[in-house]
Amino acid sequence: MPIELKMPALSPTMEEGTLAKWLVKEGDTVAAGDLLAEIETDKATMEFEAVDEGTISKIVVPEGTDGVKVGAVIALIAGEGEDASAAAAAPAPKADTPAPKAEAPAPKPEPEVAAKAPAPTAAPAASSDRVKASPLARRLAAQQGLDLNSVAGSGPNGRIVKADLSAAKSATAAAPAASAAPAAEPAKAAAPAAPTTSDIPHEAVKLSNMRKTIARRLTESKQQVPHIYLTVDINLDALLKLRGDLNKGLESRGVKLSVNDMLVKALAVALEEVPVCNVQYAGDQLLNFSRADISVAVSIPGGLITPVVVDAGSKSLSKIATEIKDLAGRAREGKLRPEEYAGGTASLSNMGMYGIKQFEAVINPPQAMIMAIGAGEKRPYVVGDELKIATVMSATGSFDHRAIDGADGAQLMQAFKRLCENPLGMLA
Repeated sequence: MPIELKMPALSPTMEEGTLAKWLVKEGDTVAAGDLLAEIETDKATMEFEAVDEGTISKIVVPEGTDGVKVGAVIALIAGEGEDASAAAAAPAPKADTPAPKAEAPAPKPEPEVAAKAPAPTAAPAASSDRVKASPLARRLAAQQGLDLNSVAGSGPNGRIVKADLSAAKSATAAAPAASAAPAAEPAKAAAPAAPTTSDIPHEAVKLSNMRKTIARRLTESKQQVPHIYLTVDINLDALLKLRGDLNKGLESRGVKLSVNDMLVKALAVALEEVPVCNVQYAGDQLLNFSRADISVAVSIPGGLITPVVVDAGSKSLSKIATEIKDLAGRAREGKLRPEEYAGGTASLSNMGMYGIKQFEAVINPPQAMIMAIGAGEKRPYVVGDELKIATVMSATGSFDHRAIDGADGAQLMQAFKRLCENPLGMLA
């Protein structure tokens, strides 16, 4: 019986993806851990690894195919001792076109569909006396306290792999926000724009899944999230001096702090000082977070991704610098794991390196705030009672007014300014 290789869920929000490139061909022998394909998700282009060994007997979905549903069969693998040509001729893929079948009940009332959905989802993972899962998935599930019987597998024959644990964990954490989902439906329905033509010479470039997702999410954010903007000017002289002193001490360790690293730390500490801003709007409730996980906007070819510095308030500046350098590097290579860019309690976007003086960033739902950082420049600035020349930076906080009042946002901006102008306070 051939092993069905199915489209995996490579991010918590992934429903479909583009099979960008096959890294194997029919007849190739593969082992667990071998790279099989490059899959473009709503977040990034990621590599898909094999979890079983065998021979690629048939490639069902050719490379370049868009809109491949999660769980759809994309290839067949002949197991040990199995005739690859016989496995390729098997009619197994016909049984796996679940996408059309799953859509057939759509006309039924939503409550009925929701009531029936969980049963078939859990069935593949528990189809035998023991749960089918990779050794890595079993070890991670034990460490995280996850019940494998409640996790749907996206690997061959319903086998649970590492990506399934990340999706299950994120889905559980995001459950309270489900009540807010219906509000997003009108925006989704209105999002597609009519095709346009132009007499001006041009090239029509097909949108990537990432660009489509960015367009949809930011449209929803501006339509559904009432933004309030608060701006402060910050004297960076003390922070720049401390950065220079610290970099001298860190030189032997090969670590170099950037201003952005220090601003990430300052935002995290400010959120801990003003916890009413470290929140998330979730319909009829408010999620109050006990730690500050800062999403850092990183520009990559074709879009933007926000890797997360987890618990940035409790980490040293050298640790934050090392993490951001690693995360940003792997983000540009498309090698981030889903759990490294999912979540976050607030975001920081820095356009100072482009000479942008000040801007207002769009909130990244479901987060409730984002800090926009402008360029530090020499300006006349009152220090004490004297007018002097100082290096001044403008920072603008965008806040979800459903979750954060103006006065609370002002407190956060005040705390952020104080920590930047007296940077030793963030190290204590």
